[in-house]
Amino acid sequence: MSDSGSDSGALPGRGFDASILDKKDIELFTSLCQFVWVQGEPLPLIYEIDNEIYTKHGINLPALQRLKAIGLISLESAGYVKRKFGKHTRLFYFGKPTKIQFPHAANNQLDLGHVLLSDLGKALASAYNAKRNQEYYEYIIKRWSRQGMVVSSILARS
Repeated sequence: MSDSGSDSGALPGRGFDASILDKKDIELFTSLCQFVWVQGEPLPLIYEIDNEIYTKHGINLPALQRLKAIGLISLESAGYVKRKFGKHTRLFYFGKPTKIQFPHAANNQLDLGHVLLSDLGKALASAYNAKRNQEYYEYIIKRWSRQGMVVSSILARS
């Protein structure tokens, strides 16, 4: 995120003052952001809310309900799905691309889990310094593989 030149906490052009979030809210949201992938937009992939991969980082149902209450996420017990993928797609985790090959030639779908970022959450997602979580990355790759997807990391050529 670019520096707005002020220390007010306001996000430039967003009409929202991030300083109204308390420290605990910021910590929760920053923790959530380690689970964000990008496929056109930031997507927090939260599949099993009670899984230790999330809970040991403070992300559990009460935390998600709090983030929903302050307008940073939407939460759906049935989960969200992104549809109409072709044979391949690419998602990015902290800037590194991962290619997914789906089982079918067309009309594939990707389970997005139980959480989506609100417009405000999307705006704030890049504002906080979340760290990449390798254990979580491997958890997601294994999950996709179990669902019949062929997953490969795309390495930069040297």
